[in-house]
Amino acid sequence: MGVTAEIGEALASEFTLPDAGEITVMVVRLLTAALLGGMLGMERERKGRSAGLKTHILVSIGSALFVMAPLLSGIAPADVTRVMQGIVSGIGFLGAGAIIKLERDERIEGLTTAAGIWMVSAVGMAAGMGMEIMALATTLIALAVVNALPRIMRNDQR
Repeated sequence: MGVTAEIGEALASEFTLPDAGEITVMVVRLLTAALLGGMLGMERERKGRSAGLKTHILVSIGSALFVMAPLLSGIAPADVTRVMQGIVSGIGFLGAGAIIKLERDERIEGLTTAAGIWMVSAVGMAAGMGMEIMALATTLIALAVVNALPRIMRNDQR
């Protein structure tokens, strides 16, 4: 067999599409992460916050991919916890970039944005691991927190 034939076979093997079931799982998990991240990002976008729709979607699908790729390649779920630890640490740095301290009035801004980025990463990880219902429930609870809690707090101050 010639070198060209070997290269051709290696490329064909490398780019072989998975079966329909595996493609369905990949697409559903990534779309779930994108949709749920988008729901949370839309809320932040609507309020004019620095991390909005695109950031939340990218963080969510990135987190989903980071856990999904090892799982679908046959790595034991217990070993994926190391990947998850890295995601949580990395997202912490991303969130830290959203936090600023305003000297003039001693306020800190961006904590909710940072927490939202961290949380949407967890939603993406859950979706990537096939826990779509958990990811959905978490998203709905988070939306309730960021929408209802400020109203409740305003009413308590009156």
